[in-house]
Amino acid sequence: MKPSQRQNEILTLMRALQKELKVEELAALLNVSSLTIRRDLQQLSRQRAIIRTHGGCLSISWAALETEYSRKVSLNLELKQAIGKAAVEQLKPGDALLIHDGSTTFHLASNLSSKTPLTVYTNSLAMISELGRVPAVSLYIIGGMYNPNLYSLRGSLTEHVLESLNIDVTFLGADAIDDEGRCLASSPEEASLAKCMLRSGRRKILLADHTKLNARGNVVYGTLNEFELWITTRGIGESRLQKLGQQTHIHEAEP
Repeated sequence: MKPSQRQNEILTLMRALQKELKVEELAALLNVSSLTIRRDLQQLSRQRAIIRTHGGCLSISWAALETEYSRKVSLNLELKQAIGKAAVEQLKPGDALLIHDGSTTFHLASNLSSKTPLTVYTNSLAMISELGRVPAVSLYIIGGMYNPNLYSLRGSLTEHVLESLNIDVTFLGADAIDDEGRCLASSPEEASLAKCMLRSGRRKILLADHTKLNARGNVVYGTLNEFELWITTRGIGESRLQKLGQQTHIHEAEP
């Protein structure tokens, strides 16, 4: 990997995790030496892209706060990155996308530069720093009530705007998926928005790693048979895979 590519990976990780990253942590994530990471951080610091700390760095574009969003993004990071990379292969230049806010869909956003030009609609404020630096992505933020814990917008205003959009591909996540193939959100408000998004787009793709099976979710917003494709990761189990695969096509991304 070239230094410029690795430095972009560092910036993506920082925007995703929203916390201070240590040199050793970055070295392990990118499979390079600590010395290489220190050189990268020096270069990024000279470009004023990061703030150096004792033994690590902070993102300069977002306050590194411990929020519900940052905790979600950092959970099962490698699985979510693999899903994001696999999801991009479903796109072609010129597509109009609707991307649901979420810790897994964030990693789709970080890989979109390979399929530009694209038009992206999202309710995620966290994706602004990720997509705003890609010249060939036309980015539209769907307005609504601000949720500071999830860096997102939602509510009736958001849902009203969705009804007028012409979308090629809609990407959604899920807080949980049960054995019957029902997709769940953590609150009625989040479920309402997800239902509205699920009605948009000619193609609907679910992005959720295998740990979301029987995870905690409170409100059903849809079912697997409403999606053309579910991109997940290995670990579902053969019997479950066969059962759930009767509702939609399942692709297991490799971390």
